[in-house]
Amino acid sequence: MINMKSFDKILSRIIKSEPGIKKVILADRTGLTIAHVSKFSYYPVDVDGIGAIASAVFCASEEQGRSLDIGNLNIVTSEFDDGKIFASSCGPGVLCLISEADVNIGMIRLVMKSASQELEKVLNEFLGEQPPLEAGVLEEEEEDLRSAVEDLDKG
Repeated sequence: MINMKSFDKILSRIIKSEPGIKKVILADRTGLTIAHVSKFSYYPVDVDGIGAIASAVFCASEEQGRSLDIGNLNIVTSEFDDGKIFASSCGPGVLCLISEADVNIGMIRLVMKSASQELEKVLNEFLGEQPPLEAGVLEEEEEDLRSAVEDLDKG
């Protein structure tokens, strides 16, 4: 069974891999933040907003590439005066890194490629898990379904 600590462990390893990385966010493709870590205890960022935007930008770029039939998207890079934002696919999720402007881009690409593969496996397992049902819940749902089908057959 996967728990949130699995994501935190991987994201923590990413943030420690390169001194210029400030924040790492894992979001799903709808923009919902799944997990995040920060290098500094106080780094004022709207994590949910940044995760949602990074996911949207990545998915839009991915669709753009599909429309042009130019292959799979690897990494989206946004370069600003004082920092960079990187986003890459990890299966059903999007991995986002926020870094300083002078970060080693080659190292970031290597770290993201490796971590994305690992995160994809964990995310697929996490999203594929069925929540435990309370005893009797399944039987109640089956009975409700049978009753609804009988009502449809009568009407």
